[in-house]
Amino acid sequence: MADMIHPKENRLLALLPEQEYAAVAPHLEPCAMPSGFIIVHANAPIEHVYFLCSGVGSVINISPEGNRVEAGLFGRDGFAPVAAAIDAGISVSEVTVQVPGFAYRLPQRTLAELMKTQPVFAGLLHKGVHVLATQAGFTALSNAVHEINERLARWILMCHDRIDGDKLALTHDFIALMLAVRRPSVTTALHILEGNHFIRSVRGLVIVRDRAGLEEFASDAYGKAEAEYERLIGPLRRSKRPSLAPQPHIGKTG
Repeated sequence: MADMIHPKENRLLALLPEQEYAAVAPHLEPCAMPSGFIIVHANAPIEHVYFLCSGVGSVINISPEGNRVEAGLFGRDGFAPVAAAIDAGISVSEVTVQVPGFAYRLPQRTLAELMKTQPVFAGLLHKGVHVLATQAGFTALSNAVHEINERLARWILMCHDRIDGDKLALTHDFIALMLAVRRPSVTTALHILEGNHFIRSVRGLVIVRDRAGLEEFASDAYGKAEAEYERLIGPLRRSKRPSLAPQPHIGKTG
């Protein structure tokens, strides 16, 4: 693959001491991650564990009736499926790629063996399980107490944390699925964020223009899970770049 990204673009792999990285690296298999790629189906055996170096993935819970909602998301900050870190055998959630990228994967059996002999690697994976569970808990809280506008702001910020640049390839239909709301609600919420000059929304693309304003708008919907990640592992974003052309804010309702 001519455009391969180095494994240490993944935050967890980058934090391994050289001796442990040398033990893990020979087992890593590079793979492109197109949008819609299913890392693991719900209730299916875990065959491989993926460490994203770019792109964004979603953990999706599915009810017996087929209702779907995103329970968490991850990118180069973590790995999936996290159930592999406790040798659970299966993933109760579907894990899929929403923003295309690149990853390295390990066979589940290999990961289990490496965790027995590489203590820092095992510890980082356990921290990864904890921070994703923390994120899922705050997603449940946000779904219960915040309006769609704040929830959408939070979700855009979470995606933005995990990419380079300010452009997110996301359709209204996909956002509606991830937030478990109707598509017209997403369209209205995007118009409100765009009216505040926080983002620009075009067909299949959301562009972050004023990240600081978006964080202020999201209020307490965003930040607690991110702070826990940074406390245990390190920064989510590669750098704190200034936002694009911030404009005066006009409030939360249109």
